[in-house]
Amino acid sequence: GTKISSFITIKYGMHKLPEGHVSLKLRGSAGNSLGAFAVQGLKINVFGDSNDYVGKGLSGGTIVVQPRNSFNKPSHENVIIGNVTLYGATSGKLYAAGQAGDRFCVRNSGADAIVEGCGYNGCEYMTGGSAIILGDIGDNFGAGMTGGYAFVYSKQKNLFNLVNKESVGLYSVLDNNWQKHLLDQLKIFHKETGSVKALNIIENFQSEVLKFIHIVPDEVKSKLLFSVESKDKIA
Repeated sequence: GTKISSFITIKYGMHKLPEGHVSLKLRGSAGNSLGAFAVQGLKINVFGDSNDYVGKGLSGGTIVVQPRNSFNKPSHENVIIGNVTLYGATSGKLYAAGQAGDRFCVRNSGADAIVEGCGYNGCEYMTGGSAIILGDIGDNFGAGMTGGYAFVYSKQKNLFNLVNKESVGLYSVLDNNWQKHLLDQLKIFHKETGSVKALNIIENFQSEVLKFIHIVPDEVKSKLLFSVESKDKIA
């Protein structure tokens, strides 16, 4: 992704091509740094899995990772991308039908991501962008998180204790604007990956949305696109 992004930037600049103008479809296992520094206009679809540093420095491109057609287990039970996903990403999108490893979205400052679970230190030092996690998370989620926001859908009994609440608050998703935004994002995720888990939430959204927690840094609570009410805070 890096070399192609270089060619795109030299000829057209970083922001002139429409999303998905150049589309790559790959099958198998990608190594480290899939789609690193990918710019707007480039879309990479991987049918298989990928190693660490997916989307490192992502700069407007789109990355989609989903299981091979021969994979016959629920995608949310499978680790599909490695550690330190979207390290230092500034913009762009990542959709992965499966779990991410540790330090998911570390230092993300503007990219939007949806995965089906993540390991330790998710959204660590995140300063912008968004993350939707449709599954279990690891310990110390949100440590040093000062910007952006996250939605987590998990049945973990100790979920609240897994979030580092030093700089963030946990809220119910009761605002109609946030609910619509979340539903719209899940529909895009399902369209891109075919996620069965996302489809189940979409089809039962009025009840399933109550199972999400909205993680918002205290520093940006009043600066987000839609309001986050103190009365909705749960931790």
